[in-house]
Amino acid sequence: MSVQSADPRPHRVVVLALDGLLPFELGIPHRIFGRPRDAAGRPLYEVVTCSVRPPGPVETDADFAITVAHGPQALATADTVIVPASYELGPVFEEGVLTDELAAALARIRPGTRLASICTGVYVLAAAGFLDGRPATTHWADADRLQRLFPHIDVDPDVLFIDHGDVLTSAGVAAGIDLCLHIVRRDHGTAVANEVARRTVVPPHRDGGQAQYIERPVPDPQQATTTAARAWALGRLHESIQLRDMAAQEAMSVRTFTRRFREEVGISPGQWLTQQRVERARHLLESSDRSVDRIARDAGFGTAQSMRQHLQTALGVTPSAYRRTFRTGDGVSTGDGVSTGDGAGRTGGGRARDVAAGVRT
Repeated sequence: MSVQSADPRPHRVVVLALDGLLPFELGIPHRIFGRPRDAAGRPLYEVVTCSVRPPGPVETDADFAITVAHGPQALATADTVIVPASYELGPVFEEGVLTDELAAALARIRPGTRLASICTGVYVLAAAGFLDGRPATTHWADADRLQRLFPHIDVDPDVLFIDHGDVLTSAGVAAGIDLCLHIVRRDHGTAVANEVARRTVVPPHRDGGQAQYIERPVPDPQQATTTAARAWALGRLHESIQLRDMAAQEAMSVRTFTRRFREEVGISPGQWLTQQRVERARHLLESSDRSVDRIARDAGFGTAQSMRQHLQTALGVTPSAYRRTFRTGDGVSTGDGVSTGDGAGRTGGGRARDVAAGVRT
């Protein structure tokens, strides 16, 4: 779904505030979607918060409540609905069923509206039937429970978020930032999303998935990491990089390096290299006049055909189609440049599943 059009009306994001919500997660959509502007300085998104009840106070998990100015009627005006986490979902969390009040509110959502959840907000989408037969994710600590309660959902506890086209789900807390940045990137391109990330002082992309955040025995402080190898590879994406060359940067055997890399990043070195090369190609397609053949070489794919296959697999579009959609200067403000660093990842969520594109990284 792209929100780029001739319509000057900003894309409306409605955030559903439920009792027991986490204030931090409630604020993520406002922070991320409140930043993007078009070339004329007009906001690309409008963000409003609503409750399942008439306007008034909503309890949080902190020692304060918030006052919400919109009732459930706002859901009927949404282009995107986001459900942050709540610790007081009652029968939704315990039995997988909606309360009458919540069911009536969700029934107001128009067909075709994009839906997203942060952390345990996924229980609301699941109980409403929006995730039937679909993949989904949530905080790793809740993944097993979510799978037991909703066996018809393909729960993936390893990723930071999953994009299934019109329904997106994310892991816990900060993964909501990854998800919202991904939506901005999907709607308006890498340059706009990276500018939002810079102003929010967060990375535009986090390597790996949730596996790196699950508690494990503390490693030996003298144990080497794979950071230097990744930095070395990023400076040579246009070259042929062998696994043994990366391992040599850390003075490790290939076997040890591969195991350590997976522990730290959550994916294999080969998958990570492909992610970075896809992101380099995206950046060059958006910001340069280089030919597709030249970009394929500069990104390390070697041939245009190879790059075309990787972009088609990762993004669901050809290089030419991507360039037409997201070329810098097509009416969208991009700030003061594009960060290339580790890149924005294939879909902007570290290890993410973009089911619409048919792949998992």
